Parts: sequence; structure tokens; C-alpha cells
Amino acid sequence: MAMIQDVDESLRALVKKDALNGSKADVAFDAPTREWSSRRNTPTVDLYLYDIREDLEQREVMWENIRGDSRDPRFVTERRPPPRRFKLSYLVTAWTQRPEDEHRLLSSLLACFLRHPTIPVDALSGTLVEARQPILLNIALPPPQDRSISDVWSALGGELKPSLDLVVNAPFEVKVTVPAGPPVLEEPRFTFAQPEAETEEAGAVAARTGRGKRAAAAVSLEDAKPVGAPGPGGPKASGRLKPGEPVGKPGVIADQEEMVRSGKEKQPGRVLRIRGINRS
Repeated sequence: MAMIQDVDESLRALVKKDALNGSKADVAFDAPTREWSSRRNTPTVDLYLYDIREDLEQREVMWENIRGDSRDPRFVTERRPPPRRFKLSYLVTAWTQRPEDEHRLLSSLLACFLRHPTIPVDALSGTLVEARQPILLNIALPPPQDRSISDVWSALGGELKPSLDLVVNAPFEVKVTVPAGPPVLEEPRFTFAQPEAETEEAGAVAARTGRGKRAAAAVSLEDAKPVGAPGPGGPKASGRLKPGEPVGKPGVIADQEEMVRSGKEKQPGRVLRIRGINRS
């Protein structure tokens, strides 16, 4: 993506249309060195790009859902990160034969950028036409503490000259997409097994895992009996417990025992033995 080149062309169109207003002055993007200025023989507005930095204060983190499918446009087909915004700093200067003409051009340029806090739609070029965010313009703001305009002129090897500091805040699309998972077309379904089925399956697992004949026999459906039924030795003793009596007191037979297994068939979990006591 030629974002920087598109910003250059958009600035050129804006300056020619609004600031120069039909003037024959040229618009250049060269470094204003002594060698370059000595070769100029026509009035020129120079927009020199000298710094590029990301605008961390406006960085977004939420990814965007891209919708649109031939089957159903409501489905999310992919996701992509939000655009990153960058600050492009331009050193704006005017070059003529007389200082008065240069000041007149700088005044016209200052008025142009003050009237347009963003680049107009009719001046956008290239991929900026489809930009989802505006391209912001800030003119003649105080420079950051880590640099000054005099440092820029010293690095260029030229003499200090009246200039404007233009900062263009433009989005940069990150061409990265992550395909989304298939859409869920059915409602969730829940299956509940019968207690008898779980008992049989738990007994089989207990027998396979070697938990003992007692555990396997406890889950047998044949030995299971309803609450209150007599035990194998005749009528059962009363199952009512008095306050303070232990659960396993002599003469009280468990009414029902069953095994409950957790987990899945291929990955069995814990096997719980449940013992019921008649309290009637």
C-alpha cells in the first residue's frame, strides 16, 4: 500500500486548488538543501517529509468482523485488525526571488490548512479514497521536545528559513486477515441418560477397571431394590434413625446402592458409590 505517496498526491492537489489558486508555482517534495535551492528558477512550494511516527494515542485493538457471503451476508467470513494511524511531518517552505513573495505564499498556505482540518474528499488520491477514517491536518503546532525545526535545517545543511510545520495524520491499512470459523446453524442439544443406563454402564466400567467384586455387584440391576423393600435375610429392621445414632448401626440395611460414573466412555472419571438409607 502506497500510503505515503497517496498523501503526497493529495497534498499536491489541495495546495494547487486552494492555496495557489491558479498560480504557476510548482509543488515539490525535495529536501531543501543548498544545492537544490540554487537550481530553482521558478516559484516553488516545497513539502519536505522529514519524520514518520505512529500515533499511539489513537491505536485501536478491537478487530473488525468482515461480513459478506454468497450464502448469507449476515455471517462473519473473516476478521482483520484495525488500521494504524501515522503522523507524517512535512516542512513547508516557499521559494521565490523575493522574501515578500515567499511570505505571501506562506500566508496563503497557512490559510489553506487552517480552513481544512482534514483533506477534502475531492483532493484524496489512490487508496485514501477508500479510507474508512479521515486524514487529519495540523498546521504550525509546537514541535515535540525531542526535536526542533532548527535541528531539521541543521541536518539539511542549509540556512534557517521561514517555514510551516504540517503534520498529516493518516490511517495505514494492515493487510492481514484471519478466516473466521464456520457459522453455527443449529441450536445446542442436550442429552440426559436414564439412571438405569448409567448404573449398568458404571458397573461395567467398575468391573473392567478392577475396582472389586463388591462395586460391580452393587451396581447390578438385579440386586437393586426399591426403598423400603426387605433385604435378603427376611424382613428388614426399622430404618428410622434416632437422633445421634450412626448411619451404619447394626440391623439397618441399606435400601439402595448405585454407582455413578463421571466423564466419558473412553475417558472415565471418578466412580461414586451412593448408598441410600431408609428414614421412614
